[in-house]
Amino acid sequence: MHQTFDERNRDLIVNINGRLLHRNEAGVSPFDSAVQGGDAVWEGLRLYQGRIFKLPEHLARLRGSAQALAFSQIPTDAEIIEQLRRTLEANGMTDGVHIRLTLTRGVKYTSGMDPRLNTAGPTLIVIAEHKPPVYGQQGLKLVTSSIRRFPPDCLDPKIHHNNLIQSILAKIEANVAGADDAVMLDTRGFVAETNATHLFMVSDGVLHTPRTLACPEGITRSTVLQVCAELQIPCSVADLSLVDFYRAEECFCTGTMGELAPVASIDGRAIGDGPRPVTVRLQEAFRALTERSGYPILG
Repeated sequence: MHQTFDERNRDLIVNINGRLLHRNEAGVSPFDSAVQGGDAVWEGLRLYQGRIFKLPEHLARLRGSAQALAFSQIPTDAEIIEQLRRTLEANGMTDGVHIRLTLTRGVKYTSGMDPRLNTAGPTLIVIAEHKPPVYGQQGLKLVTSSIRRFPPDCLDPKIHHNNLIQSILAKIEANVAGADDAVMLDTRGFVAETNATHLFMVSDGVLHTPRTLACPEGITRSTVLQVCAELQIPCSVADLSLVDFYRAEECFCTGTMGELAPVASIDGRAIGDGPRPVTVRLQEAFRALTERSGYPILG
């Protein structure tokens, strides 16, 4: 899976602290905390027919991450929503849009990692792009990465931070192996997630997903669990090994950028050998949910 350039995004208007700028003119200070040390938090949002799906949940996670990093200033939800609206309206966007929302600690008066050097901030960045779900339905090819996800006693994954080096290193390994993405294990050897998404598998008609000990508390993941409860699909949240996934009947990954996408193979093992009834049922339910719900952001 390799994203290609969408011509509709050539003249995007980007929002930096309320300033609407052409993508080629937008930028942040070299003294900004995101540049200095990845000291920022972020969310991926998706716009469906003028509504942002699960916006309150995303803003709550953004705020919680910023609080955990001891940001001295955090914009209100109303302030962030106004900048989201302005950005979408400036680009004439109503549907099929992915939004990258970033909040940094702000600009430092001199280079260094000490948060006391921040006297101007925070910096709010809104990037909205025309972007349909990035994964196809033919089934993803995954390989296991040598890079392990941190446990909470090293760096708690509940902080949705901008330091994505672990994920980037794992993605490099997947690229070299000719795979779409990489499966990442925790330090105990159990499956955590991929470099970009959460994982689900089906065994004997029961849906299983790893615990969030070494991966973020995904909002799409939570939505799938909620849908399972509503549809009375049996579901288990537990420690899962690679062998559990190798012998699964179905497997799919979840995320805002890719929604629900089937997995065809992991480490050369084909996952299942026929239809994916549970995956298809959940995809249809998720699609229906996005069509009838979401925060109305326009007009």
